[in-house]
Amino acid sequence: MSSSWSRRSLLLGAGALGAAAGIGATADLGLHAAQHRDASSAAMRIGYLPITDAAPLLVAHGSGLLDAHGTGAQRPVKFRSWASLAEAFLTRQVDVVHLLLPFAVQLRYSMGTACRVLAWNHTNGSALTVHRSLDRIEQLAGRKVAIPFWWSIHNIVLQRMLRAAGLTPVVRRQPSVSDGTVELVVMSPSDMVPALDNGSVGGFIVADPFNAIAEIKGVGRILRFVGDVWRDHACCVVLAHEDFVRAAPDRVQGLVDALALSQLGLARDRQAGAKALTGGKYLPQPLKAVTKALNYPPTDYVERGALRHPGWAGQRIGFQPFPFPGFTAELVASMRDTVVDGDTGFLTGLRPEEVHGQLVDDRFVRSSLDRFGGPGAFGLPDSLLRREEVNPA
Repeated sequence: MSSSWSRRSLLLGAGALGAAAGIGATADLGLHAAQHRDASSAAMRIGYLPITDAAPLLVAHGSGLLDAHGTGAQRPVKFRSWASLAEAFLTRQVDVVHLLLPFAVQLRYSMGTACRVLAWNHTNGSALTVHRSLDRIEQLAGRKVAIPFWWSIHNIVLQRMLRAAGLTPVVRRQPSVSDGTVELVVMSPSDMVPALDNGSVGGFIVADPFNAIAEIKGVGRILRFVGDVWRDHACCVVLAHEDFVRAAPDRVQGLVDALALSQLGLARDRQAGAKALTGGKYLPQPLKAVTKALNYPPTDYVERGALRHPGWAGQRIGFQPFPFPGFTAELVASMRDTVVDGDTGFLTGLRPEEVHGQLVDDRFVRSSLDRFGGPGAFGLPDSLLRREEVNPA
């Protein structure tokens, strides 16, 4: 593995990022900057992608909760792709990000980045959307399907779904109908709807509101909600630099408190949440799309098979902050079986049941739950334990 990485290699995706063992010149500059910055008093810098998964952090800022809880946070900074957001985190341009949980695993164990997951930002909130001419997953044979990043819950779940349908995911190989192969390609979420419309991909799996936009525009149809495959899964988490957490624990607690309160508010009034996010505030997508994404009615989707476990309510993005250890373990185990364009060697020595304790710092979120009504107020079991339910068929 190489001892350095470049901005270009990172932006190309997980291949170069996963192969890197250390942080070179660019990251050294970021570390130098961090060493001359007082984390206990300097403005907190937050990075995000403009998707509904980021809603709790964004609403926490827009409602004044971040200020009220003493975080000293600046207005969150928008990024276009997961790679550019991760680069900003690695080079210390931001202190806190909402990031794909599998990507956070990669940053810590492949890149050696000292980071900590503080809370889940949401549950569910993603779907597999296919071209309007398709209505079965088997019809993806011989086609390309876009994913937002190699190390994402989207890629993990998509591959489980493909294999359950008798299809084989491939990378950098021409897909074949006769062989039942599907080529996976990484694409920025904002590029997915146009790519589906022009036929360059047969489908995409991504966070909302892009699935809602595809349906509103008549470009595609939701074939399956990811929350209907993996019940109440986490996609994006709140990730912070470990030294930032150590240096400013009170501000970190304020951040998680504000996040938890924002999640409670969003769960109570999704319509208000959609309005708070749109209209030139945080998300560039129209109110209609964001409203649909936060409020999918289950009936239509049960009838077409996009919801096979209606009792799971997998069509609805959920808002609860607690990171379940069992989910982290199941996720890491699943990463081992996932095809990516890049290095997977960092997974070899990992014990899935140990990763949670090393990567996640749940002190703050446990305190927030105690402050704001206990686990039950968030629809969580009092034991804060659960059994993972995954059914891709």
